[in-house]
Amino acid sequence: MRNLTYQITPDVIKESETIQLGQDLKLSCHVDAVPQDKVQYTWYKNQKVIKTSDRIVITKNDLELPPVTSSLEIIDLRFSDYGTYLCDASLPNLPLTLNSSEINISAETVPPSISVPRGQLVITVREGSTAELQCEVRGKPLPPVLWTRMDKEATFPNGEKLIETPDGKLRLENVTREMSGGYKCQTARYNGFNIRSREAAVQLNVQFAPVVEPKFQDLRLPMKRSVTLRCNMLKGSPVKVATAVWRFERSLLSVPPIEQQEFSEYKINSTRRETSGTYECTISNDVGSDSCVFQVTGRAYNPEFYYDTPNPIESFKQFKNYSYLIQWTQKEPGAVDPVLHYKLELKPPNMKGMNSFVVISRDSRKGFLYELRLTDLKIPQHYEVKITPHTVSGPGDSASRSIRYKEPVNYQSDGTCRFEDDKLCGFVQDKYDTFDWIRQSKVNQSLRRTANTGPVMDRSGKPEGFYMFIEASRPRRFGDKARLISPLYNITSRLPSLKTTYCVSFYYHMYGRHIGNLTVLLRLKNIVSQDIPLWSKKGDQGNKWQLENLQVNPTAPFQIVFECVIGKGVEGDMAIDDVTIRKGECLKRQIPPTKVAAPSSAARHPLSGFRLWLVSFLLFVLLR
Repeated sequence: MRNLTYQITPDVIKESETIQLGQDLKLSCHVDAVPQDKVQYTWYKNQKVIKTSDRIVITKNDLELPPVTSSLEIIDLRFSDYGTYLCDASLPNLPLTLNSSEINISAETVPPSISVPRGQLVITVREGSTAELQCEVRGKPLPPVLWTRMDKEATFPNGEKLIETPDGKLRLENVTREMSGGYKCQTARYNGFNIRSREAAVQLNVQFAPVVEPKFQDLRLPMKRSVTLRCNMLKGSPVKVATAVWRFERSLLSVPPIEQQEFSEYKINSTRRETSGTYECTISNDVGSDSCVFQVTGRAYNPEFYYDTPNPIESFKQFKNYSYLIQWTQKEPGAVDPVLHYKLELKPPNMKGMNSFVVISRDSRKGFLYELRLTDLKIPQHYEVKITPHTVSGPGDSASRSIRYKEPVNYQSDGTCRFEDDKLCGFVQDKYDTFDWIRQSKVNQSLRRTANTGPVMDRSGKPEGFYMFIEASRPRRFGDKARLISPLYNITSRLPSLKTTYCVSFYYHMYGRHIGNLTVLLRLKNIVSQDIPLWSKKGDQGNKWQLENLQVNPTAPFQIVFECVIGKGVEGDMAIDDVTIRKGECLKRQIPPTKVAAPSSAARHPLSGFRLWLVSFLLFVLLR
């Protein structure tokens, strides 16, 4: 058993809120217990058990109150009914008994009233401190006070929506800005009068330091431009700026005093080298401060490397050197004064010494592609390249990248990859697919290979010839993917918008009743890589090697990706062979004639006219 409470209800019929002689009065008593229906109540007056009579009625289940609530009704209240009442609650076979507080019924019993003490209607405290809200309750008996947030969705720091205080004081520790707002205090209907609650309100203001924006702003401007720097106070309490202090490179700036507002501004009349640097605005209110930082310069943004040369464009092993082509564009060239030139620094890592080059700027358009051919690079060293743009205001932001030497890819004399070498002509397996392609020939294929699917030999029909193959048997599952990626092919045009034509030629074999998908993708390696579908086949295409030619016009360095997706069964093996990727258009296929022409006239035979003339001439001579 717990929470034993009582209520005093003046005459309900007359809707009275005070206790008066000659009217009815009801006292109620309730306890929370398990089992609830086994609770037994006993009423006492002046420490003696009350006996029922025609004016004293005791009930256990009052329909107007929570279940299993005992009520003591006094009809036609008399002077002799004044006294001290008490109820206790007990459970059978349980020695524990709970007693209510003493209920004094007399001419001095008055309903409660509640109010906020003078000067306590608005409480202002700083964030992190303690706030004490207070409401005063008068009356006899004094009921508890219930506190709630006036914002219905808001709760107290402990997550509860209701807090009870016996003395009317609400103490909040370590207050935050979210706790600002209105708080309502009201009298409880238990342990006091069961009448309309009395209410009052207290406003809590939590002061906190300002929050400003921008925290940091990088401003890049052409020289001799004016700009106004503005630091905004997003929130704070008090909500107005008390002071604003501006500094340039930590030196105090002279600014006119501000009126109460939510921001502060500083104007630079003309940007120059002398006015370029760091500006800081510190905004304060009565609690604390926060700062905006502005970096004002005419520095050019960094160059952005184009995905240009993945491998050397020339290699001279006899001289142990190679050449490399560097390409880049300028980020936001119109933000500042035009770039005059680029300084390029070339340095082998972990070595002393550096080579410097100057590339004169020729075009300030966004996206214009600069390039520089680097020669006499030592095999097999790799280099660090740093490019810095220069404007009238000086050097801008730099960009760096590494140049690495790679052995050139070896193809057959006709440029076709037949996968005879285990280096796969530079093709690589995708690290992020589900499984890998297999290099296979009839000689080394598994004796347990699935029947009725896949090629028997490579495209040339030689048992020792190799091809690239995917196996659809276990542990493969429906939807698994395998990708084979070609080497990176260079596009070195000065303008990325210009297109270069390439022909992608390959043989494929897709035979079996569970064949999935074979897709060819064009992977462009620009600032952001993207895969573009070029060609796709699905399902059984017959037990034979078939040729496919694809013509592409990449606008950036590219790779060709062969992707296989497993079908719904083991008879889904696929293969490719004889892959050629070369610059130029694909050759048109020759279409055989549909019928053979009959040589029935002279017009169809180039010698028929000459022979007819010769016979006529001989007859003419003989006749003469």
